[in-house]
Amino acid sequence: MPMKGKKAKTPLSDEEQLLLFQQKLLAEEEMAKKKERLLSQFLKVKLAKEEHNSAVSLNRINTQWRTILRDAKTRDLHKDIEILSQTFERVVDRKDYVIKSLAKDLSAAEEQYARALRSHLHNVDQLLALQRCRLNLLEESYNMELEALTKEFETERKTIIDQHEKEICYLQDVFMAMEQSYIDSEYESKLEFQSMWDDLKNKNIEEKHFLRLQLENTVEYLWRRFQDALKNYTDATEDRKIAFETLKVKDEKSSKEIEAQMKRIQRLQDSIIILKGKIMVHGRDSEEQNQYIRDDKELVLVQLRKLKAQRTQARGISQENLVKLTLESNATLKALRKIVDKGEKILKLAEICRKFETEEEKVLPFYSSVLTPKEQEEIKEINPEELTEELAKVIVDYTGMENFWKRYNKVKLEQLSLQHRRAQLLEINGKLREMLKQYLDGISVSDEVLSQLNPLFIVNHQSNLPQPLSTPTTQPGDKPPPTTYNIIEAAHVVSHIL
Repeated sequence: MPMKGKKAKTPLSDEEQLLLFQQKLLAEEEMAKKKERLLSQFLKVKLAKEEHNSAVSLNRINTQWRTILRDAKTRDLHKDIEILSQTFERVVDRKDYVIKSLAKDLSAAEEQYARALRSHLHNVDQLLALQRCRLNLLEESYNMELEALTKEFETERKTIIDQHEKEICYLQDVFMAMEQSYIDSEYESKLEFQSMWDDLKNKNIEEKHFLRLQLENTVEYLWRRFQDALKNYTDATEDRKIAFETLKVKDEKSSKEIEAQMKRIQRLQDSIIILKGKIMVHGRDSEEQNQYIRDDKELVLVQLRKLKAQRTQARGISQENLVKLTLESNATLKALRKIVDKGEKILKLAEICRKFETEEEKVLPFYSSVLTPKEQEEIKEINPEELTEELAKVIVDYTGMENFWKRYNKVKLEQLSLQHRRAQLLEINGKLREMLKQYLDGISVSDEVLSQLNPLFIVNHQSNLPQPLSTPTTQPGDKPPPTTYNIIEAAHVVSHIL
């Protein structure tokens, strides 16, 4: 023990003291580092707890704020719904009244339409009856003229046929007489020809006998020479002779036939010439009669063509009128069908609209004039028009439509007012949707919402939203507006810093 004490009491050298001091400094630095680590760890744990607590408190605040805003918004919406229901009921009552008045106007208009339709149908029936009478008269006149023309044509045809038959009988008699005279003249001419032929034959026989005596000597001489030559010739041309004989026989026959035919032709030509002369004489007479008949026939044909042209023209005009009448009747039927369909549609709409009429519209379907008496007098003074007969008739025709136009104008005005009201409600709805969106953006906490302007950051009853540029300038006596401050929680700043 005393040895240990002695050793402890031994003084330290400077180096040892320096080492000891350095060790102490190192130990102090380590302790300071440990303290800093512990402090930073403690701060981090405390910061996490604070962040958790701030998130929980923020959620509680948001839930409470949402409930408050929901209650306020529900109260506002209930009030708006009550107002809208009242306005809707009022508009519905007005529409019911308008529909009932329109139904009454429609029934009156329907009666007027039925009356006008009956009068129009009566006029159309009268026009059709007149047209039928006119067509019957025209048809009767046409049939009478046709019967007269047919009778006249038949009589003329009979006369012409009788005259033609008489002329044919006359010509046949003339032809028989000419043929009889021709036969007589032919018999006489044959007798004369036979006598002349006998005389000429006797003369020719005498001359022939005299010449034969003179030529016998020469013929004998020539005959001998001819016989010699004939022998030689026959010997040389035996075959040709046979052919010549046959041809000669044929030539004689044909020459006889030709002479007979020539004689016959000559007789016929003489008779033809005589008959042509007689026919020319009779042809002149018949030509004059035929020319007279042709002239009468041409006149009759001209009159017939004129009558046919008039008949075709009248038939074409009547056909055109009939086609025009049918087209107009079809067009009127189509127009009436359209009007009837339109009336049925209006009646159906009126039946539907009667259910929505209000009691006021049922009691007073037609409103009085909106203009005051002074305004009406001013309008009359501004537009002084002289009423003509046509204009007065038109005004009288359309006086029955005044009540209809009153109700129509009333419905049109209400329609315009409802359209205007609808536009206003749509604008209010858009604003409410925008406010609701701003509210939902305000109550939702997210980085996107926090990065934008938040309407829930309210200080001194004012939000941090930018004020519009059109705010009025402050006057010298006015108080300056209160300053606004943006408040950001520390947890949000620490989450972005660390």
